[in-house]
Parts: sequence; C-alpha cells; structure tokens
Amino acid sequence: ALSTLLAEHGVLLFRGLPLESAEDFDAFIQAFHWPNFRYADSLSNAVRSNRTERVFTANEAPSAVEIFLHHEMAQTPIYPGKLFFFCEIAPDHGGETPLCRSDRLLALMREKQPEFVERCAAEGLCYTNVMPREADAASGQGRSWSSTLGTSDRDEAAGKLASLGYSWSWLDSGDLKVTTPVLPALRMLPGGDEVFFNQLIAAYRGWNDNRNKGANSVSFGCGEEIAAADMALTCELAEAITENLAWQRGDVVLLDNYMMMHGRRPFSGSRAILASLLGAD
Repeated sequence: ALSTLLAEHGVLLFRGLPLESAEDFDAFIQAFHWPNFRYADSLSNAVRSNRTERVFTANEAPSAVEIFLHHEMAQTPIYPGKLFFFCEIAPDHGGETPLCRSDRLLALMREKQPEFVERCAAEGLCYTNVMPREADAASGQGRSWSSTLGTSDRDEAAGKLASLGYSWSWLDSGDLKVTTPVLPALRMLPGGDEVFFNQLIAAYRGWNDNRNKGANSVSFGCGEEIAAADMALTCELAEAITENLAWQRGDVVLLDNYMMMHGRRPFSGSRAILASLLGAD
C-alpha cells in the first residue's frame, strides 16, 4: 500500500512515530525489506559519515550553503531508486527540504521551452567536477576521489573510471578532474510518464567551490554549454512548483528518486538530518 502511494505522490511523510536515534531509523528502514544502497558504493559528491551500515549523515556542507534541486546521484551512472530521510535534530531556523515533482516540471518546460527540452532529450548531459585529494568539508562537492572511487591507488581509480565510461585527468594539486559519459536528462517511469531526471539545476547553480564553477559543470552531451537563459527559466519553473518541508524531530520522509527532486535550504543553529539509500528498482 505504501509503495502504491509513493508511486502516485512521489513522497511520503511519517510523523509522530517514536523514533529518536540512528538505530531507531535503521530499524524502521529494515522493516520495509528493500535492498540497501551503501554510501561507500555510491559515486556521490557529498561528504557524509556513516552512523550505521544503512544510515549516514545527509550532505555535510556548511549551513549557509544551499543545496539546489536534484535527483540523488543522477549525475552518475549509478543511482538509488528511493531515499529515506530522518530528522534527528530539527532545524533552529530554516533548513527546510524543498521538494519538486519532475513530471510536473517537465510538462511546464515542454510548454514554455520546448526546444530546450528536445535538446536535453536528444543529446543528454555530461557533468564535470574536480574531486579533491583530501575531503573538503566546506563544499557540497567535497568528497575525496579516494573515498568516491574506493581506492587510494591512482591506477585502480583510473580503471574504475574507465569501466564507467568517464574521462579524467590528474591535476598538479593531486585533485582529480572527471567528466561523465553522456547521461540521459529524461527518464520514463513504469506508468509511462516522463520525468526530468538529472542534476542539471543542482550542478549549474550549486557546484561552486575553489575547484569548480557551476556554470561549467554541466553541458549537453555534445559538449556545448547550456544557455543561461534556458537555465534561468528552468530554475524559475521548478521553484514555482516547489514545496518546502519543515522538519519536526522524529520525522521520516520516503522519496521516489525518479519522480521527486529534493534539496536543502540554508539554516542557522542546529540541524541533523540522516539519510539512507535504497537500490534501484
């Protein structure tokens, strides 16, 4: 019944349950009997810390940094099908999780910017980012290349990238610059609806640190840059249909990663949101 509701709405909120800790959250997840997707096995850019085998911190970027709308790990060839979030400590101020349905966004885009949608569908997208030699906790893209690729050996790292179709170069700083293979910008859901499944908004607006510039982080599959006017309209349309989830302690949220984009509003004071990924369907 919950799976049916999730497929219909894209997100479910569980509120008022007696959940207080990472261990409680872990037990709640296991009750669903869905496959675990380990953070260690992912290509996520974010710095995170495991609290249990299944549970880890959400993106640990500084509180003033906004994490823009995205589908989890859609900038990589490997991504989860569902996500759980758990509010261990409710934010003092701000810190809401914006939620945006990608099927509705795609419908608006087809109405307002059909040529851009057609290019995205026909050419796909490529993402470029520089992975630091050491983890950079000040960045939302600060996960080190050794953590991301599961090895500190350069040859092994290169072998994994090659197997996934990436191109790469080693920088004098010891950082690693990588570009993904061409990845689709749209996805068909089991029911036949299409969604705008990618990390276009998050990469363009948010991949900014001392190694990366967001506007240069994503391109069409042919390598051509994306026009600022198209990006501005896409972001405007997405924000117009975005709803903000204000967290309460003990809340659990279940997201369909194919249907629903999410992010993080800036906050002040305390906030602790934990996460868990579930294998692709």
